[in-house]
Parts: sequence; structure tokens; C-alpha cells
Amino acid sequence: MLQLFFGFVFLSSVSQLQSLTGAQAECPLQLNPQRVVVRYGGSVAVNCKTSVLHKGIGWEAIEGAVPMTKNQNLITWRVLNLTEWDIKPFCYIFYKIGDKNQCIEELPVAVYKTPDSVSIRTVIHRGPMIEGQQYELQCDVHDVAPVEYLTVKWYKGHTLLNQTTFTDTIETPVNKAVTLLIRPNRADDGAQYWCEAELDLGAEGPQPPPKNSSKPLNVEVYYKPQHSSSTETIIKDDKVMLDCTVKANPAPDYTWSSDHLKEKISSSVIKSSALSPGKYTCTTSNSLGRDSKVFILKSTGTRHTFWTVLIFLHLLVTLIGVI
Repeated sequence: MLQLFFGFVFLSSVSQLQSLTGAQAECPLQLNPQRVVVRYGGSVAVNCKTSVLHKGIGWEAIEGAVPMTKNQNLITWRVLNLTEWDIKPFCYIFYKIGDKNQCIEELPVAVYKTPDSVSIRTVIHRGPMIEGQQYELQCDVHDVAPVEYLTVKWYKGHTLLNQTTFTDTIETPVNKAVTLLIRPNRADDGAQYWCEAELDLGAEGPQPPPKNSSKPLNVEVYYKPQHSSSTETIIKDDKVMLDCTVKANPAPDYTWSSDHLKEKISSSVIKSSALSPGKYTCTTSNSLGRDSKVFILKSTGTRHTFWTVLIFLHLLVTLIGVI
């Protein structure tokens, strides 16, 4: 603890010296690597090297400090099990720069931890969603660090919908909750929403960046029936089929009405060769609404009459020409 106290005193005094010297001269120390990314509890080793004659060189850190030595030009800061989140090691050298006798090189260290879990849920809602209404989804990321390197991504199926980054500089693990507003339509019935937490720690970090995904949230959407067209004309032949089938959730009920129907029909399709020409109205409904479609059934006899008249006129003209 006493070593740690003197280390901070030393860092403070050297920092003041550096601010006084400004850009007059560079500190003759080279760190390799110049930045490190370490998983919490992992190991790390960084060399500090100089090529000048000096009166002492060393490492100061909460973990792995290296006492000052005068007879070496390369020393290594090494920790086998790093458990300090905000560690800020620096290498120092006693060397005359201008009118100052010391300088330091600080080592940027990012200690990271992937989330314990990533989950998705709806906010203040359970059960099926209604088409056109707005809903809020929440992605919960538990125990992740450092949050400034975290990106939370939202997906529907394989499509990226949105992503959120953070500016917090806290270095210890935190929980984060990110929300997404959606307004589902009938095409979203059965869609899967999910979220992903990605820690992009830069070029020195693990590649590819570690990702943790939630389980998918299956969305059921309720929507009313809606026909693609309000009318359909059918020419009657030996086999007639009036198909009123339409998608809806919950499943719709069907009712038919016509002056030519004598019994109640509740199926989506009418198949009959005995239907009379005329109008047949199909009404489809569920708990969210209803929609109707009119089938106009025309007889093939109309077409036969036309050709009969045409042939008769042709024969009549021919007969007049002969006379």
C-alpha cells in the first residue's frame, strides 16, 4: 500500500514536470505494445525500452509494479491475473530532458468483460399485438464492461433495424437497457425480433469483436381480413368456384348472401354447377373487423346468343345477295 502511495505521488510530480516542459523534447521511452486490451482475470505483458543512458527505469502500477533499476534498458510490466478495472500503469525513467530529470509514458489499458446475459422482452404488454398499434421492446444487457465500447443492435430476422452506442466512461461492469419502438403490420405476424451486444475494443481487442445475442422474441400480430379486390367477375361453365379465402388473424368467419342462395353457407369457397347467374356477396369477419367481396356470375348463354345473331345476319346478307 505504501508503494502504491509513493507511486501516485511520483506520477503527480512527473506529470507536473511534463506540463512544464511541454513539447520541448520527447520522453526516450518506447512501449510495446502501445495499448493493450485484456479480459478481466487475463494475463498481460508490455515492454518498456529506452536507448539512452539513464539513472533509473521502472514501472508503476496497482498490479505488477517493477522497482526502479539502473542497469537495464528494457523492463516488462507483467500481470498473470489482472483484476483491476481502472488500472493505469506507466513506465518512468530518470533522464535529463532540458532542465528536468524525469519523464513517463502511460500505457492505455482496457479491461473488458462480455455480458453475463442478453435478453429481450416487451414492455407493459403480453400476448398478441394489434396491427398498426405501437409497442416497445427492451433489450437487457447484464454485467458488461467497459460500456463505452458496447453497441446494442436490433434485428428482425436477418435485417438490422437499429443500433445504440454509449458515451459512459465508467470502467467497471454495468447493466444497460435499450428500447425499440415498433408498429407491426400483418406481414410481421410470426416475425422474430432479437438483439445483440457487441464489444468492439479496437484493433488491439479480440477479432472478430465478441458478440452475445438474445433468444428470439416471436411476435404474433392480430389483423382484420382484407380482400385484394372488392369485386370479381366469373363466367359460368360446367364447374363454378367462388373462392373468398382471405388471410386474417384470428382466423375469420365467412357468410354468404344472394337472392339465389336458399341455405346458409359458412365456408370460404362455394363449388357448384347449379349456381344461377347473379351477384354473390361474401363477408369475412373476425374480432378486429370485416370486409366484403362481391362475385358477379355471368352465364355463358350470353356469349352464345351473340354468335347466333352474328351468324344469322351473315346468312341473311348472303341470301339477299343471291336474290
